[in-house]
Amino acid sequence: MISSSMIVAGLSWWQSWLCVWIGYFIAGCFICLTGRIGAVYHIGFPVVARSSFGIWGNLWPVFNRAGMACIWYGVQSWIGGSCVYLMIRSIWPSYDRLPNSMPESSGTTTRDYLSFFLFWFLSLPAIWFPVHQIRHLFTVKSYVVPIAGFAFFGWSIYRAGGLGPIVRQKHTAEGSDLAWAFINGIMSSIANFATLIVNDPDFSRFAIKPHDALWSQLITIPTGFAFTSFIGIIVSSSSSVIYKEPIWHPLELLGKFLDTGESGNRAGVFFIALAFALAQLGTNIAANSISAGTDMTALLPRFINIRRGGYICASIGLAMCPWNLLESSNKFVLYLSSYSVFLSSIAGVIISDYYFVRHGYLDIKALYSARKSGPYFYTYGIHWRGYVAYICGILINVIGFVGEIGTATVPIGATYLYRVNFFGGFIVSSGIYWLLCKYFPVPAVPDQWTEVGEDITEVTLAEDVSEQSSTPGDSPDLEGGIKRGDKMALGQVW
Repeated sequence: MISSSMIVAGLSWWQSWLCVWIGYFIAGCFICLTGRIGAVYHIGFPVVARSSFGIWGNLWPVFNRAGMACIWYGVQSWIGGSCVYLMIRSIWPSYDRLPNSMPESSGTTTRDYLSFFLFWFLSLPAIWFPVHQIRHLFTVKSYVVPIAGFAFFGWSIYRAGGLGPIVRQKHTAEGSDLAWAFINGIMSSIANFATLIVNDPDFSRFAIKPHDALWSQLITIPTGFAFTSFIGIIVSSSSSVIYKEPIWHPLELLGKFLDTGESGNRAGVFFIALAFALAQLGTNIAANSISAGTDMTALLPRFINIRRGGYICASIGLAMCPWNLLESSNKFVLYLSSYSVFLSSIAGVIISDYYFVRHGYLDIKALYSARKSGPYFYTYGIHWRGYVAYICGILINVIGFVGEIGTATVPIGATYLYRVNFFGGFIVSSGIYWLLCKYFPVPAVPDQWTEVGEDITEVTLAEDVSEQSSTPGDSPDLEGGIKRGDKMALGQVW
């Protein structure tokens, strides 16, 4: 859908594809930066954020990430509902004429909401099981979905009269509009991964070696998304040839194939829609319900586990009216850019803290301690430097955001700055955080690069009054990695 929206914005097929390559490569680099923290110390995002935002201050970034997962769950469920609609319509064409009892102000119809609810309801059992117990679902998905994608790809080319008429189409945007459409395409690709940039430690913490989380992500993210986006780009471009107008939503184009009413078309649409529904289910489980559940356990660990968090995520996804975000390609792109404003500032603070301030050193035991003498307790458990940098990273994009949603006329410079909001928020937040820590030093900071994750060998989180290993006065032993009394294994900690 992101690549298809670039076609609607006026780019040619090859320009859209280039945006995908560049955008997802940049996203992959950011993901590897945050993922290394989890791969070295084997800790998840909620624990990583304690270093830069404080023992209690990390709750707000975690809440942000969990909230975005809930919104994405609703968006993916709505897309899955569109697949259900196509499947039912393929069997019973009269479903398309289902009487509408919902008011126009609701933004949807009875038919579309019923399809959405069916997908949402049928997805609930999958949340109950841990991922390793439903791993065969992802195995089936990995075989079925690519076949369906290739089928849709070939079918669109056939309907357009071959690949030639599609690739010969030129861009419709000109001049500065073309340049900004290209930049927006890159930023949309990055924004699509903004949530995973922040919480990649939740996944990379399972890596045996740090390099396992590097090349596997740096290579597969841009190549994998370039491959799948190419199908979306060609499919969307084919709609301009077939129907003389670009259709940004691939499922909308698939629905137009049903208009002929032929039995062969109906069978083809059914199986392709079924495969795409399976894809949405897998994405919702892996990227949304589990991520939200993991983050919510950090917010209320006494009451919420990953399973309960997943069901809370699904409930919020049902209630947030996701169809409003997918009403048009412009609204979808605006949604992507708006939430990256907040997440880019979080990523900036975390990356600056680990790489430029602490030089790779984390006192793992202190990250799990709420003692006031701990190096990550700061002021009442909140790190004011992290929050000042975080707010500054947001403020630089606020004026442009107001202009983008159309509530006021703003200077054109603010609009241009907002169009590169991820970079703006990241650079400002990371830079200000480094400056604040330079002039207002934080404890437990070595003078040179000191990653000690691989030196941690024993688990000992129990504390007693005589134990001083996590006090601000402690410092890493640059030769031995970490003081022997502080060594602990991480496999059983998180």
